[in-house]
Amino acid sequence: MKKIDALIVVTDQGGCALTPGGPIIGKWRQARLDVISRVPSSGITRSPSSYANCSHALKMLSVVARAGTVSPYLRAACLAVAGPLSAVSPAAVVKKDTVLLDANKPLLCGHCARTGPTVSSRLNAVAGVRFAHTDIRVPDFSVYRRPEVMDPKKSAQDSSDARKVFSYLMTGSTAVLGVYAAKTVVTQFISSMSASADVLALSKIEIKLSDIPEGKNMTFKWRGKPLFVRHRTEKEIATEASVNLSELRDPQHDKDRVTNPKWVIVIGVCTHLGCVPIANAGEYGGYYCPCHGSHYDASGRIRKGPAPLNLEVPYYEFPDDETVIVG
Repeated sequence: MKKIDALIVVTDQGGCALTPGGPIIGKWRQARLDVISRVPSSGITRSPSSYANCSHALKMLSVVARAGTVSPYLRAACLAVAGPLSAVSPAAVVKKDTVLLDANKPLLCGHCARTGPTVSSRLNAVAGVRFAHTDIRVPDFSVYRRPEVMDPKKSAQDSSDARKVFSYLMTGSTAVLGVYAAKTVVTQFISSMSASADVLALSKIEIKLSDIPEGKNMTFKWRGKPLFVRHRTEKEIATEASVNLSELRDPQHDKDRVTNPKWVIVIGVCTHLGCVPIANAGEYGGYYCPCHGSHYDASGRIRKGPAPLNLEVPYYEFPDDETVIVG
């Protein structure tokens, strides 16, 4: 047992103070770990200086305890002088306000509870708010279902083929009717753009061939254009049939331009710039364009001049030997 100048006392409040004198048991290096005694805090005069001295004494004992082999030769002493101190300012008591929800204030969804309200009874039973109501009648859509699939205990695969055949039949019938309706609409639309009956009547011209003597050419008006009808002689027929195609700018045989060798029917418009040629004129005895000097033969083929193509041959037919219908 040793004597020291001060004793460290730990109170029941967790604080510490210094008391003068007193025994200490154990070695100095164990003084930091051993609690000598616990006394009521009312028996100790606590002040800021006491706590500071206590902390300083603990640090000193800690140094002695960690000194190792030289710790028996070291001694720690701390002197505490007790003195009355008055508080500088009274302790402030923080009052906590009770937070209550305003019953009249609407709450947003973010302020609402995440779960339903529960009520705890003495038996620790939990009762929740019922969100599902059994008194609501849910429709089963039986009106829209087929009779084959009305029975919930019967597999729908048994009637699958029959239902598919019906669906395919209805789809195919609708497609056929749609195509027929579209064809009718398109036909009527195209027919509306075609020429009317009176216009078609004017588009055809009937010519009596007996009025045209042999070797002569007559001009008619057809669709606003001059129409040349030429009654050729046997000599002209033989001459035009013997022409070599390599000599022609627009190669075309005479038999490809006429249906009856005696009659040549062409549109009297020059293929150069649209002038009207003169019949029975030119170097080849057929047609001659005085505008730029284009020469055509008795078959209407270009032989000389700037015209690039032969005279156009319209569609015509012979209902009999004395009549021709152009158009």
